[in-house]
Amino acid sequence: MSGALSHIRVLDLSRVLAGPWAGQILADLGAEVVKVERPGVGDDTRHWGPPFLRDEAGENTTEAAYYLSANRNKQSLTLDFTQPEGQRIVRELAARADVVLENFKVGGLAAYGLDYAALKALNPRLIYCSITGFGQTGPYAKRAGYDFMIQGLGGLMSLTGRSDDETGAGPVKVGVALTDILTGLYSAVAVLAALNQRERSGLGQHIDMALLDVQVACLGNQALNYLTTGVAPKRLGNAHPNIVPYQDFPTADGDFILTVGNDGQFRKFCEVAGHPEWADDPRFASNRARVAHRAELIPLIRQATVFRTTAEWVAALEQAGVPCGPINDLAQVFADPQVIARGLRVELPHPLAGSVPQVASPIRLSETPVEYRNAPPLLGEHSEQVLREWLGMAASEVAALRERGVL
Repeated sequence: MSGALSHIRVLDLSRVLAGPWAGQILADLGAEVVKVERPGVGDDTRHWGPPFLRDEAGENTTEAAYYLSANRNKQSLTLDFTQPEGQRIVRELAARADVVLENFKVGGLAAYGLDYAALKALNPRLIYCSITGFGQTGPYAKRAGYDFMIQGLGGLMSLTGRSDDETGAGPVKVGVALTDILTGLYSAVAVLAALNQRERSGLGQHIDMALLDVQVACLGNQALNYLTTGVAPKRLGNAHPNIVPYQDFPTADGDFILTVGNDGQFRKFCEVAGHPEWADDPRFASNRARVAHRAELIPLIRQATVFRTTAEWVAALEQAGVPCGPINDLAQVFADPQVIARGLRVELPHPLAGSVPQVASPIRLSETPVEYRNAPPLLGEHSEQVLREWLGMAASEVAALRERGVL
């Protein structure tokens, strides 16, 4: 069975995370994605370790876990496009591609004749997605942008961390490079939209993606909390700005998360907690009232939850239909029966390690499901294959390019 995008060719000139994440999404959906990397060096994240993938003898390979997270189902072509011959090859590949992904600084590829205008002239159907920190326009356009810095600049860190009246208060970044990942997701969505539009117009287009734009867009309800009131939301730790109780609570052996979404669920929680009177207390009877009296209600709940274990709370509240759950570390996540049942860990054959673990795509298509065709490639693993299949190069031509340091 062919993937939904098996007819699409993608030339991925990006590196690190946002661009490669978009490329992996397209590859998972069946697209043929060729990752173009610097000879001898490759994507920066190949070296972002430890940890590194271990071979069958238990020794570290040269493949960093970070790189392995965002590059499966791709082919690796090493190519030095600072050289004229390398530029020529990229142009020839782009002429045969449907999509180009790149995350160079604004104007960075124009010096090599590989910008959108140059490649559009060769292939008017080309969809060219540029991913930068701040976009192609505006006073910050020339600046480099990195996830951590964008989390701060874009407001996410002002909302993340303990509240000012708690111990250890202060802004905290999210524990994964979330802005990069969200930008990769938005970029993949944009590429799919452009491909759909091309079916009607016959023409490609330029996509201008910016980490800052994505971060601000993903402030979601917190952005509207500010825009509708003019008051900037404050950090609340694990609490919710608009719903109470909706946060972590201590138990006899740790903590658990209680996510009460409506008044009916709150009443059920109060019954399980042994305090049905809370549901009839005017201070707590409605979510509006609970938000207003948060400081009074939360200590009462905390005093009640410490007398049962996390497992006991989860079992009792699930039985009552009250949403809740544990706070798992990653070992517990991948041992969770639901995670196992959904097949969220997969193994792919790997030439150095025998196999490499991967986190499955969350996309479930009934007719064209995601296929895990190959592990994240070794540096330059498919150079000869790509040049032969895309450009019809003979083995002798490829060998000559290697000798001249182009590959």
